[in-house]
Amino acid sequence: MTEIVPGRTALEDVEEALKDVIDPELGVNVVDLGLLYGLKYSDDDGALLIDMTLTTAACPLTDVLEEQVGKALESVVDDWRLNWVWMPPWGPERITDDGKDQMRALGFNI
Repeated sequence: MTEIVPGRTALEDVEEALKDVIDPELGVNVVDLGLLYGLKYSDDDGALLIDMTLTTAACPLTDVLEEQVGKALESVVDDWRLNWVWMPPWGPERITDDGKDQMRALGFNI
């Protein structure tokens, strides 16, 4: 059960908002692709801390995704920080069933 803290958006609601962040190369949201590794609030300043990865560390689209995260969260949380995580590396086994359905709809054989 999620702890409710006054003034903080529930992490489930944050995750739902992050489904608006679409990987520009694959056309599927970062949550269903399994790129979201963790969400928590900082004990120090209350900012939302987002651990996220990319399908490859060489991906040149970090700025694009950071901008999308900002837009998705602008009405959800006041302060957030994105931490790019490379370990463990992302793999297709992290894709949710919904993500697989979305990829199949786009023509991917997964």
